[in-house]
Amino acid sequence: MRIRSFIIAYALVLAILLFADRRPGSTHQDRYSHVVDLTDAQNATAPHAAESRTRIIAPDALIPGTWAAGQIPPERLVAPLVVLDLNAAHDGSPQISLDDIAAWESHHGMIPQGAVVAIRRARAHDALTTTALSTNVPSNNDLSTTPFPIDRDAAQFLMDARYTIGFAVETPVNFTSDRTLARQLALHGSYVVERTARFTSLPATGSLIIVAPARDKKPGEAAVRILAMVR
Repeated sequence: MRIRSFIIAYALVLAILLFADRRPGSTHQDRYSHVVDLTDAQNATAPHAAESRTRIIAPDALIPGTWAAGQIPPERLVAPLVVLDLNAAHDGSPQISLDDIAAWESHHGMIPQGAVVAIRRARAHDALTTTALSTNVPSNNDLSTTPFPIDRDAAQFLMDARYTIGFAVETPVNFTSDRTLARQLALHGSYVVERTARFTSLPATGSLIIVAPARDKKPGEAAVRILAMVR
C-alpha cells in the first residue's frame, strides 16, 4: 500500500503542478487538454501498484552500478513524448530503422531533444481495441524471442543525436540477444518502459510523459505508472 500510495501521489502532484502552471504569457498551444494513463489496462484496477505488468527497466538492470529505478533523476522522468509507428508490413522488419526515423522527421519535424520515444504497433486510425492489441503481445514464454522494436543503429542515433532519455513499448522486452544495445542504453542513462497501453490514443507529437517508479533503490525492473498529458 505504501508503494502504491507513493506512485499515485507522485504522478498526481506532477500533473497538478503542470496544469497549474498557467502563466499570463502562455498561449493556448502551451496547455494540455487531457491525461491518458498508459499503464497496463488489464491491471489498471489492481489493488496494489506492484501487480501492474507495466514496468521500467532501469539502467542498473542492464549494467549493475548504474541508476536503479529509484535513482533516476526526477528531471528525466518528465519529458516530451513522441510516438513512432511500427509497420512491419511495409518491409517485414519487426524494428524501427534509421530510414524510418528519417521518414518520421521529414513529416513531423525533428524529434525533440531529451524526449521519450514510444513505439506503437498500430496507428490510431486503425481503431484497434485494447483487447485486439493484447493478442499481439507475446506471453512470458516468448520473452527470449521478443526483439526490442527499434534496431541498434536507430536507438544509438536517438540517444547520441537526439539525447533520447527513454523508450516506451507495448510488449515485454528481452535484451539477452543484444547485449551491445543493452550496454549502450545503460551507459546513456536511458530506461525502457515495457508493457504499456493506449498508445492508439496519442498523437505523434505534442504530449508530455510522466514516469512514476517507486523510490526503491533495488536493482532490476520495477513496477511503474506512466501518464501522458495530451494537448
